[in-house]
Amino acid sequence: MTEHLGGLFSGPSRDANAEQPDLAGTQEAADQAFAALDLRGYASDRNQVLPVTARGATRLSAWIRHGLLSLPEVARQAEQVPGSPADRNKFIDELWWQEYARHVYARLGAQMAFPLRYAPPEHPETNQVTKPATPDQIWDREMLCMDVTRTELESEGYLVNQTRMWLASQWTVRHGASWRDGEDWFFRHLLDGSRAANRLGWQWTIGAGTGKVYGFSRWQVNKRSPGLCTRCPLRHECPIEQWPTTPELSTVTTNPQLRSDVHSDRSGGPDRVVASGTPDAVWITAESLGDSDPALQAHRDLPVLFIWDEKLLEGLQLAGHRLVYLTQRLAELGEGRDLQIWRGDPAEVLTARSVAATYAPVPGFRRISKGLSLAELHPWPWLARPTSGTVTSYTAWRTNVTR
Repeated sequence: MTEHLGGLFSGPSRDANAEQPDLAGTQEAADQAFAALDLRGYASDRNQVLPVTARGATRLSAWIRHGLLSLPEVARQAEQVPGSPADRNKFIDELWWQEYARHVYARLGAQMAFPLRYAPPEHPETNQVTKPATPDQIWDREMLCMDVTRTELESEGYLVNQTRMWLASQWTVRHGASWRDGEDWFFRHLLDGSRAANRLGWQWTIGAGTGKVYGFSRWQVNKRSPGLCTRCPLRHECPIEQWPTTPELSTVTTNPQLRSDVHSDRSGGPDRVVASGTPDAVWITAESLGDSDPALQAHRDLPVLFIWDEKLLEGLQLAGHRLVYLTQRLAELGEGRDLQIWRGDPAEVLTARSVAATYAPVPGFRRISKGLSLAELHPWPWLARPTSGTVTSYTAWRTNVTR
């Protein structure tokens, strides 16, 4: 991979999941996991950390994030799989939370990094404090809960929801460091890293949307990882023995777009195929790599284009295993389709092409496609199309989209 993508990633180019084929970035792995979906115990065990065998998390998130599985198809299947009504309802609610994050991001774009409703008191206008931070400073490896969790993040590219909250709370609530720096670190390493869910999760931890921060202490470690604290070098002088001091949050001026979106059609993309010509290829993005991608489905005989956005990736410096994950899917796709892979500026590569594509609800897609004449633009597979209504909170949004 270094030969073709050198300079576009950080760290080694190894496959972080070589020993975990169930997390491979392929449609085959996604389909196998989806077919075996079992939600029994999900409601009670989804946040279990250790032992690993007791975890109830489904681990479908990376395939959902990159479109190998769509939220609508997963939600439909969840109604049929083993599990109690409480288990299925909790899982489906989590899918809706992912959809909510996508709606907020599609509406606000880069402004999703601004305060939602509350902020730490030092700099309410930026929703961050001034203390610079690195993982080595905050996620102290002498603390076994931090060492185990950070190792899993950086080596496997995966964390259960509970340990994401541990790391985020340790970073922000206890140390007062910028949530943006921590969110960037997550995004760099997580196979399911998305600016939508990742940013919303970090802002939820610091109370930006609810006014209530998520505190992290030894209590959670003992509850979710029995026996871990007894093996910790700091077990007799635990720095998180007590509940953290809760910071006082400041109310900030709510972005008016949170309450109403006058451009909901732009946020949601087309609700039907928009055609202006005859495509000679299908352009796919990292948002939608699955066999069920609408543009791929509509043109099974056309060549497929994928472009490594050189400038974007040079700036992001994602961990090598994130690019390996995408490469696994591209290699699989290339076995059955005429696949053309480019490295460069997507807008320049596509300028002279007549392509079909599936809308992606991210700023990058809108930025690139804005200067193109797409022969066909296919709708994004939403659980519920974005509306002009409020997204100020998950509860308010959910009521609005389901009534």
